Amino acid sequence: MNATVGKLNPRKSPLQGRSRATCEAVMEAAARILEQDGRQGLTTNHVAERAGISVGSLYQYYPGKEAILAALIRQMRREMLADFEAAVVASRDANLAGTAKALVRAAVKHHLRRPALAQALEREEADLPLDEETMALKAKLRALVIGVLAERGVGDAETVAFDLIAMCHGMVEAAVQTGERDFDGLCRRLDRAVLGYLGAPGAA
Repeated sequence: MNATVGKLNPRKSPLQGRSRATCEAVMEAAARILEQDGRQGLTTNHVAERAGISVGSLYQYYPGKEAILAALIRQMRREMLADFEAAVVASRDANLAGTAKALVRAAVKHHLRRPALAQALEREEADLPLDEETMALKAKLRALVIGVLAERGVGDAETVAFDLIAMCHGMVEAAVQTGERDFDGLCRRLDRAVLGYLGAPGAA
């Protein structure tokens, strides 16, 4: 994809209630199209029609479909970061195994909340040039996991965090692609993989 980073930013930010509602309608319409029809069905005309607005109104905020996709990706990353931050707070007094399990559940929750949408946006993120906000959100997520590991005495926390994030992403992505929606079963498998990697109790 030859989209430049400039095309990924909205033309303007919605400040009033009506404009915010318009942008929310565009985002939800695009999300549903991605879930049902994939990227091939995502056009600005189709999004505008689905959102119940004119394409001119859509262009007031988004210069093209790449900007809509980028906005959805940023929203996905913000939600994922919020899930992980909540997991860290909830497991503040837990040991390494307890905290790792909390983070596993945050990762699975993110992917199973809207699995088809998460898959589509993960693919789009790989093709689009990352904007500064998306890069910052991903960096915050990595830093959060690194911090949790370091606080619990894990050596070389940066490398371990990289491995665990990649491991969980790969396992969840593979499971979702096969149609799995068993939250508890997937969490148990990830627990075994993560705790086994960490050498933490409770890996069996």
